[in-house]
Amino acid sequence: MAHEHKLEIFRGLWKFKSNTQKIWGVLAFLTFVTAIEVVLGIYKPEVFMHTWMDPFEGGGFFATLGNIIFSPIVYMKPLNLIFILLTIVKAYYITWDFMHMRDEVGSLRKMVVWTSVFLICYLIFILLQEGGYVFNVYNNENALIKHDF
Repeated sequence: MAHEHKLEIFRGLWKFKSNTQKIWGVLAFLTFVTAIEVVLGIYKPEVFMHTWMDPFEGGGFFATLGNIIFSPIVYMKPLNLIFILLTIVKAYYITWDFMHMRDEVGSLRKMVVWTSVFLICYLIFILLQEGGYVFNVYNNENALIKHDF
């Protein structure tokens, strides 16, 4: 028994006549998002290259707790946040439309999506924390390792 696939994306705002048209429509959307990422990656607008906040200073308990809580998001450059969000959007549409996750049973969808969401959040957290550590090691005044790139 074959069942019909849903032929719309963006919660029904963009409808297609066939599954082939839908695949091409999603491909066009993903190409557009990728083009935005490439243009931002090449030009790196100065507006997006500065952090929103500086870390809390003082070394007290609340300053340390605030730095731990806010470091993955607030102290990140907005360009990195844009890349992360656009990558999540692309992963969503690839899974939802190309892999036909939209047409599966609700419990399977939740299992796949929530597992992926938690894994991606964890990996982003680790990447940002370790990236900050490596940056501090290379840019410390007493750094043993110097770079010239």
